[in-house]
Amino acid sequence: MIGRYGVRRSGRPVRREPMIPPSHCLPRPDEDDPAKAVEGRQKSETALTFLTIGHRGVMGVEPENTLRSFVRAEHEGMDVIELDLHLSKDGALVVMHDADVDRTTDGKGPISDFTLAELRELDAGQGERIPVFEEVVDAVKAPLQAEIKDTAAARALAGVLDRRDLLDRVDILSFHDEALAEIRTLLPTARTALVASRYGLDVIDRAHAVSAGMLVLNVRRLTLELVERAHAADLRVIGWTVNTPDHLKLVRGLRLDGATTDFPEIRRAARFTA
Repeated sequence: MIGRYGVRRSGRPVRREPMIPPSHCLPRPDEDDPAKAVEGRQKSETALTFLTIGHRGVMGVEPENTLRSFVRAEHEGMDVIELDLHLSKDGALVVMHDADVDRTTDGKGPISDFTLAELRELDAGQGERIPVFEEVVDAVKAPLQAEIKDTAAARALAGVLDRRDLLDRVDILSFHDEALAEIRTLLPTARTALVASRYGLDVIDRAHAVSAGMLVLNVRRLTLELVERAHAADLRVIGWTVNTPDHLKLVRGLRLDGATTDFPEIRRAARFTA
């Protein structure tokens, strides 16, 4: 008898796919029990509204913040793709997380010391080049979360979003209250989110002060009290970075609105943890 992994006569392993019964054979909610039917619908609606966000694309399996990573994230079905923005020496809106190029490329030094042409010469991993924001917009169709690091990047991004009519597709994130305030001044209808790693209940008031509609928070400090207060204040809450089954159970248990992850497997697992 051949087990889960059999062997063809050629000697090559072949994977045995699990048998899935036809849909009419699958168990269905008890139509005579309205309570069970309502519970089933509620779980289904929760699963549909929970967002799985690809962190810098899917940086756990591809070079972060590259077109390769963003295209892979979309292919894997991530609901939203997150990226980071800095300005080059000549004002290009380049996609990179760190202020320096050292960690993710074969170059050294601050991004602000390089022109876009010079940045294009660097290897960002597996032969990938550092993209600009507009290239990501064109490469994928998924909704985007663009994290900005300062007010200068805020002004540059606002110009692109307005010129290309992207306000319905791009959420703007920042750790920096002043950057979000600048966005609100330039683009009053933009969707914005305050990001925080070390925070307390005051993060809710900070978000309201800059008219942000969402909090993107480090999962290691999340509490049920904070999530409930944020939801009561009409703020959505996203947890980052969710890379383990335990973290996924935590964010689902706290009824967060979504999770930012490095790995596509988390998206698949999220469907079964509603």
